[in-house]
Amino acid sequence: MAPSSVRGEGARPRVPHAGELGWDDSMYDEGGESVRTADGPRPRPDGDRADGTVPLRTREQGPHGGDDDGRHGTTGRPRRRRRILRWSAMVLSVLILGTAGAGYLYYRHLNSNLKKDDLNIGDAKDRAAKSKPNAAGQTPLNILLIGSDARNSTANQKLGGAKDTFDTPPRADVQMLLHLSADRTNMSVVSMPRDTLLQIPKCTDPKTGKTYAASTSLTMTNDSLGRGGPGCTVATWEKLTDIHIDHFVMVDFAGVVSMADAIGGVPVCVDANIYSHTSTGHGSGLKLEKGTTSVKGKQALQWLRTRYGFEDGSDIGRTKAQHQYMNSMVRQLRENATLSNPGKLRGLAETATSALTVDQSLGTVGDLYDLSKELKKVPTKRITMTTMPWVYSSDGNRVLPKPTDADKVWRLLREDIALDGKDKKKTAEKTSSDPAAADDKIAVQVQNGTRTSALAPVPGRASAVTELLVGKGFTRAKADASAAPVEDTTLIRYPSADLEGDALRLAKALGISSHAVEKSTDVSGVTLVVGADWREGTAYKAPEDDDSTPASAKLDKGSDTGACMHVNPDYTW
Repeated sequence: MAPSSVRGEGARPRVPHAGELGWDDSMYDEGGESVRTADGPRPRPDGDRADGTVPLRTREQGPHGGDDDGRHGTTGRPRRRRRILRWSAMVLSVLILGTAGAGYLYYRHLNSNLKKDDLNIGDAKDRAAKSKPNAAGQTPLNILLIGSDARNSTANQKLGGAKDTFDTPPRADVQMLLHLSADRTNMSVVSMPRDTLLQIPKCTDPKTGKTYAASTSLTMTNDSLGRGGPGCTVATWEKLTDIHIDHFVMVDFAGVVSMADAIGGVPVCVDANIYSHTSTGHGSGLKLEKGTTSVKGKQALQWLRTRYGFEDGSDIGRTKAQHQYMNSMVRQLRENATLSNPGKLRGLAETATSALTVDQSLGTVGDLYDLSKELKKVPTKRITMTTMPWVYSSDGNRVLPKPTDADKVWRLLREDIALDGKDKKKTAEKTSSDPAAADDKIAVQVQNGTRTSALAPVPGRASAVTELLVGKGFTRAKADASAAPVEDTTLIRYPSADLEGDALRLAKALGISSHAVEKSTDVSGVTLVVGADWREGTAYKAPEDDDSTPASAKLDKGSDTGACMHVNPDYTW
């Protein structure tokens, strides 16, 4: 089953076998084969027979259907022996069916542990188009990982502190977009600092029906979770990045603690003794000695929440520490042999399903297992993590997406280009199923985006390019003097899928790369933004495609076992 699919109503979902969920092998016969139940054969981890049926047996049978020494073939078998075998088979069948039923009940129990919520509760116009398959028909997956600071339970309140915030709207203090490539050869993870200022779209809580108006000013991204749930955080990411998000997975304070305990600890490293604590009572309380320590339980949560103590004390240092933790956790899960123990796996399954909130299409253990198989295909050396390129806000207390660099990271993910730079160059131009209108029917707004940090905008540039377009047959082109964006490179924006073909036709007519054509809810129609790379002349010379990751997006490698967080000298002991 594809990870993003939804099981049909009324259909009994696939029950993962013993090796998947960790319960014992009592539902199988001694010979290690599958047995037929009321619902059909139940598979062994090593496979079924071709016809899906395997005879029950308690000893190896010889070529005539008797025991391995051939003493009782089919011919001449004593009637008492047949009755005993039939009775044994009947009893064993009942036991097997009972065990299978218990397995199914346990599977339903794990499913009931999972908390589920809507994937996207923003305005429909803010939703990004789904990722398109590659030439082989494979589709990338984008999964938003959310860490909630909810204080909605005694356990979360105790772990999170701040008693005055008990049962107030939660915030999304950890946000990471995980992009799994279509061919499953690489994974790129981008964190967004919780202090990032951006526009949050209109969201409607599916449980209460309450509508939260779109923010009218720049708002901290972690506020999105309190506006109807994780579906609003997903909508916020889609609005910012124009990347379609397939799933979300959310965990709270108590969930982090229980998961870390179930894994058995995650190794992390600091380059000096650290104590995250200030004289005014701020800090996570993390206290570690220099070197590598396996953290679990509350200490793992402290690591993930530490801000005062890592690097410059900002949220940027915290995201880097979170990357180290996640990379180490992935290696731990892959390498830790104790997790092959059925009891350990059962405990991890119980803990994980109780700790997570997921979208509806990830609402069963089978869905999560299928997703985990897809993630496991990526080798550790091709897992790359980074923090969204950023700049400080005007007051220095918050951050903003860094112009151009952040947009480039989002483009790389949209086009399924690995951040580690190890992909083969992808030169194929974009295509669209939306047919373009005739050139003289395409309405185009032209904006002057030629201003740079060092140069003033070129006067009348939008009008000059508009005349050029009219001469090429785009007679409905008009200069838009009301907008003055700043763009390093010329690009074309369109608001909805029904105008994609028109936008691509405009790009072709001007010699602009189709990769410079992007969907955006900030425009009302096809819009040409004349960038700083086209300050003069009537012929646009497109820059060579650059699929390298911006230098400002510093990469953390999944295979880096020597990663160690730098401790701020003010927080050593």
